[in-house]
Amino acid sequence: MENSTLYFYFNLTLFMDIGYYRYPAFAFCFLLYGFILSANFAMILIIIRESTLHEPMYIFIAFLSANSLFGSTGFFPRFLVDLLSDTHLMSRPACFTQIYVIYTYASYELTFLSIMAYDRYVAVCHPLLYHRKMSPKTVYTLTFFAWICPACNLTVSIIMIVRLPLCGNSIQKVYCASWNIVKLSCVTNAVNNIIAMLGAIIIAFLPFGFILYTYLRIVVACWKKSSEVRGKVLQSCFPHVISFVIYSITSFSDAALSRQNLDEISPFVAVILSLEFVLIPPVLNPVVYGLKLPEIRRHAVKILSITHKTKRNSCQTLPQTVLIM
Repeated sequence: MENSTLYFYFNLTLFMDIGYYRYPAFAFCFLLYGFILSANFAMILIIIRESTLHEPMYIFIAFLSANSLFGSTGFFPRFLVDLLSDTHLMSRPACFTQIYVIYTYASYELTFLSIMAYDRYVAVCHPLLYHRKMSPKTVYTLTFFAWICPACNLTVSIIMIVRLPLCGNSIQKVYCASWNIVKLSCVTNAVNNIIAMLGAIIIAFLPFGFILYTYLRIVVACWKKSSEVRGKVLQSCFPHVISFVIYSITSFSDAALSRQNLDEISPFVAVILSLEFVLIPPVLNPVVYGLKLPEIRRHAVKILSITHKTKRNSCQTLPQTVLIM
């Protein structure tokens, strides 16, 4: 075994020296972060405010938006600081905290997409039993396990990674990633590898398989229905399918990149691929659900129109107030 050292800092080596372009990059990423916060927060407020949206499908969408806020907040503040910094050292506690937040975000995204797939399956294939199968108790139970199971799995994984003896501190990422730290280990532990593989199967492949199975059943159930029924089902399921495809592509890109030799890849391409799954889903999810689901779109337009009327009325009454004074 090589000499191991307890490193108190990790060096994020994938940041490029872009000179004065760092300021436009910072401004763009700051605006992107602002959009993610405002769009997902607005989605949550609309669903909470409108009683007609207090249904399982919309409740799960609100949780998906809350997860986007959680994951983005675990990534963007540190990333924005690094964009303006000449050094990219992250302390050991901060690094493992970021790993926990980003990877629980990724796991939560997948578990909620799985629950939403089950919700659509029950609504399409068992419509008469929908309210009994998706009762408030069922929704709370599914939500509880969707939050707890990934958190427990990531806690065990991080405890195992923390205990690894390391022979380096250079992480080829713009954020801390678990697999990159495992590659720095001085030893190859078969037990750790087996547990990590089982954890990956449970967290990734089983939900993916479940989602594909549920939508296969939905397609079979709608195959012989009328075009009107298929249109309603498509309108209901299409946003979820888009979210699932986006998440699948971006998470696969990140997983594949982690196992490549980054010295043979353009640094710009490597940065883009590593950022996809923490940027694209939080940006596109509120847009997709807001535009494609008529109930959310209708309430959003109503709130915007009320806000516009309030501002216009306040502007019209201002001159009268001034005259009275």
